[in-house]
Amino acid sequence: MSGRGRLALCAYAATLMAACSMLPLVDPVSWVVQAAFLLAIQYGVGALCRRVPLPRLLTVAVQLLVTLMLLTVAFAREQSLAGFLPGPQTVMALADLLSQGADDVSRYSIPAPASAGIRLMLVGGVLLVGLAVDVLAVTFRSAAPAGLPLLALYSVAAGLSDVGADWLWFLLAACGYLLLLLAEGRDRLSQWGRVFAGAAGPARGPAGGGLSGGGALAPVRTGRRIGALALGIALVVPAALPALDSGLLSGSGAGNGKGGGGGTISAVNPLVSLQNNLNQPENRQVMSYRTNSNSPQDFYLRILALDQFNGNEWRASTRRLKDVPKRLPSPGGLSPEVAVTEISSNISASSSYRQTYLPLPYPATEVRVGGHWRYESEGRTLVGDGGETTQGAQYQVSSLVVQPTSDQLAGAGPAPAAIQREYTRVPDSLPKVVRETAEKVTRGAGNAYEQAVKLQDYFASEGGFTYNTSVNSGTGSAAIGRFLKDKEGFCVHFSFTMAAMARTLGIPARVAIGFTPGTTQPDGSMSVGLRDAHAWPELYFEGVGWTRFEPTPTRGTAPSYTLPDTPSGDPAGPDRPETGASAAPPVAPSASESCPAQSRKQGECGNTVAPGAVGPTDSGTPARTVVGVTLLVVLVLLLPMLPMLWRIRARARRLGFSAGRTPGDVTARTLAAWREITDTAWDHGIVPDESLTPRKAAERLVRLGRLDTDGAEAVHRVAGAVEQVLYAPEPRPEAGLSEDVQTVRAALRASVGGLLRLRAIVAPRSAVRVVWAASDRRAALTARWHLPRRPAWLRRPAWSRRPSGQEG
Repeated sequence: MSGRGRLALCAYAATLMAACSMLPLVDPVSWVVQAAFLLAIQYGVGALCRRVPLPRLLTVAVQLLVTLMLLTVAFAREQSLAGFLPGPQTVMALADLLSQGADDVSRYSIPAPASAGIRLMLVGGVLLVGLAVDVLAVTFRSAAPAGLPLLALYSVAAGLSDVGADWLWFLLAACGYLLLLLAEGRDRLSQWGRVFAGAAGPARGPAGGGLSGGGALAPVRTGRRIGALALGIALVVPAALPALDSGLLSGSGAGNGKGGGGGTISAVNPLVSLQNNLNQPENRQVMSYRTNSNSPQDFYLRILALDQFNGNEWRASTRRLKDVPKRLPSPGGLSPEVAVTEISSNISASSSYRQTYLPLPYPATEVRVGGHWRYESEGRTLVGDGGETTQGAQYQVSSLVVQPTSDQLAGAGPAPAAIQREYTRVPDSLPKVVRETAEKVTRGAGNAYEQAVKLQDYFASEGGFTYNTSVNSGTGSAAIGRFLKDKEGFCVHFSFTMAAMARTLGIPARVAIGFTPGTTQPDGSMSVGLRDAHAWPELYFEGVGWTRFEPTPTRGTAPSYTLPDTPSGDPAGPDRPETGASAAPPVAPSASESCPAQSRKQGECGNTVAPGAVGPTDSGTPARTVVGVTLLVVLVLLLPMLPMLWRIRARARRLGFSAGRTPGDVTARTLAAWREITDTAWDHGIVPDESLTPRKAAERLVRLGRLDTDGAEAVHRVAGAVEQVLYAPEPRPEAGLSEDVQTVRAALRASVGGLLRLRAIVAPRSAVRVVWAASDRRAALTARWHLPRRPAWLRRPAWSRRPSGQEG
């Protein structure tokens, strides 16, 4: 194996060894196998380009193009052209996947499930780092700077991981980098000749003495062994790591939605897309269900609860996960004295709805769902495990309809100390107006229940608030203060502000995200759409548990226990839902009796149904991002073609001189034809020798190019024409120069192999004249303005510096 080949192998191994530091972040770790395979293809393409050889920058461009194609095949094949070529749809698909991956990263604790978005981020990141290492260490033969991208890869993993064995990953990454430095040193040493052996031994070289062949071969064998060992470590360690720790979120199960092991979850704030869903022009269906509940207006599909308010945002706490029990535990705080009725529901999610949390009526008592799901007991939510989502899910849920009386709520005792402490916290940044307004609104209330009802009525009808989905959706302390001042917002503002005000009054509160009941379909089922996204506050009352309130006007329905003079009691016995039919609820839930008069006049109260939870997608990738990424892809695709395009243009210009009869025209046309023959030969591997006369240069080209009779005669005719215009007293025009050039070009193409013919077209060597032209212009500026000396790679070789009279 050549020195550069060993260096490439070590660079590949070093990249994989550094990538191993990211294994604890995601479970399962199968992504690293895919990354290793794609990285091998990327490095193989680089090795082939260097073997041709292609110019360095062109080699990098080809590798970058191949990397983009590999990611297209792996993650966006359906949106590609011919199954592997990236196009505008491919760019949008990859951008959406990256956006989903960013959401998933912030949603999960470590180890996160290997969703498609996270897998794209991991594999794409490894490929980009691998490309940087290959370019620096192999293409430009500078291994020391290649440690920077390797360090960046390890630093990302170290910054996110909280495991106690970080030093192992650092040691593995450091070994990869040292291996790369060792390989580069061995390669540089080999360029000085054979290794001198100081120790005595039998002479194997032709001259014996101090030059030992065995000594020269020993480092080669050592380098091979080190490379093989490093490659083995890079491939074996990832395969063995799952046995060390399967991850807190790992496990399998189906049917009842169980997973395996313990676990934690850290949920991202799902309100990022809620406002976009509410403003969608089309209320696309995301879920449908049938239920035997006789109170369909209370059938909210709940996703999760946001219980932490840090002043900047509301978000869900990090919670422990467990297997989904066959029967969910009884809701915390619910007393046997409160009337409840168990109902059954059949729910179907559309194929376009992709959510990690399973929407459930609250409180659910039993869930029958296929796939891999985990249970979080505090919020009574089911969370997808291993990339499991709601996409196309069909499941059955048993849940309770809790019917507390106003007396039961009013007589609720104090909440447990743990709940009181956790769910009444408010940040110091919360404006004083929040507490002052809460105390003012609830003045005269005799208990926490009456305070909660007064808060709900204040927002829904008495405070003069307006429902508007186009306002800024900030959720921090400043947004709450602004909402109380402007009195305009949507469900996010109403629910968050009421929850914050309840906490200032000492009432435990949190915010639930989910779907409102939806609308009735002709077949009796209920349809839930994008614009059914909703947020509502839940307040805790001992003996009843977490209780829903509805402060948002024109959206949702106020619970019966919050309305005056509303009889309570057990609802009629529910009918069992069936697959084909169910009890048909009203066409739409009844509007809140507290709907403002202005909204009632505009027809916003009657059949309007509440919005629901986080929809399947947001409004899409921003147009600016799509245009920018598309331009980048076009640039990446166009960059490798620039030498070919320049060569085609130069050939057309040289052979398209006007047939003028002046001596200047004759000279220019003849020299241009000779320049085209010289460059064509150069593209096919014959480097120009400008020290020769045209006749000697023609003989050299015929000999080295092994031209046939027609090609040889054409070369000599053009060479004779060049001598005539250069040395004759009066230049004479020669006919058929363009045809002779084409004949020579065809003869040169026939004399070389297919790979060299392809390089002559795609990466012509003569395209370097563009760089030389730039160098000449810079030299002129340097002489005029005393600029710094130009770099060595921009300087023209001596053989290319010809008298100005021979320029063509």
